[in-house]
Amino acid sequence: MSAHALPWGRLDERPRGLEPLGAARGPARLWRDFRLKEWVGFTLFHPELYGSMIIQDAKYLVSAEFYVHERSSGALHEHAANTGRTAFALPRELLFGGTCRFAASGFELGYRFDTDAGSHRIAVDIATTPKAEAISGELTLDARAASAPLVVNARLGAHATMFTHKRIYPVSGALSVGERSYRFDPARDFAVIDEHRSRLPYRAEWTWGTFALRTDAGDIVGANFAAREQPPGEEEESCIWVPGAVEPLSEVTFTPLGSDPLAAWRIASADGRLDVTFTPEGRKGVLQNFAVVAIDYFQLYGTYEGTVAGFPVHGVHGVAEHMRMRA
Repeated sequence: MSAHALPWGRLDERPRGLEPLGAARGPARLWRDFRLKEWVGFTLFHPELYGSMIIQDAKYLVSAEFYVHERSSGALHEHAANTGRTAFALPRELLFGGTCRFAASGFELGYRFDTDAGSHRIAVDIATTPKAEAISGELTLDARAASAPLVVNARLGAHATMFTHKRIYPVSGALSVGERSYRFDPARDFAVIDEHRSRLPYRAEWTWGTFALRTDAGDIVGANFAAREQPPGEEEESCIWVPGAVEPLSEVTFTPLGSDPLAAWRIASADGRLDVTFTPEGRKGVLQNFAVVAIDYFQLYGTYEGTVAGFPVHGVHGVAEHMRMRA
């Protein structure tokens, strides 16, 4: 199935056989392949740490990142690596038995998706560096108890498209950071997948955030919210997760409440279903400029307060980020 065969807008499920390049052949396909940016990552929610990981193929660069922030000490452990394509795989099928893997010297990260078993797995083995302690472990994502999926296929402008898939998974297992071990409880902790297969404009900019929580009744509730330039009438990726469903959200505004890099943000939708204040605890960033290619990016990790779909949000862990890129 090609990206052009997919309906535009919101889809009920991630499609099988996703082919982001469509039917292009020859030089046109080579150019479209170079313009395609693909990544699969997870954000981790645990009361004692913040964590996030990504395996990405920007065509001019194949890379992976993994960071963990330990709340008790305030220590931030950041790892990043580049590799060749022989040690890299980002499958089209993904949830239908696919495996994402990245291997470089001292840095191994892999995702195994298994629909038959009803669970997915994350395995990480990253060595100590002069700047960060080692991270290792295995996490299991409960696919049967996951939230409803957010799946959006949208136009971003002339020759630019965005396919994204996001879902909240209860997570179990353990991560070790140096000599310390953190156990994940599926009744409390989550991993949120972020999959993109996008042909972005040469100049792109967006602001994004997400969080997830359990209600008193044990249901999964959360939000994914973004602001980016899109043609009028195109579907946005913003949503709220409510028990058993995912609902579209639009007209989300991000308002910094100060000029400090760690100042709080107010994030709200025009319809009032999302109204939260995000207070960062830390920040990580990337600033690169290589003539025609440039990235100015930061991600904040912290806590959310407010309401989502009428549910209270109090001290809920989450992230927010801003990207400005030329690539």
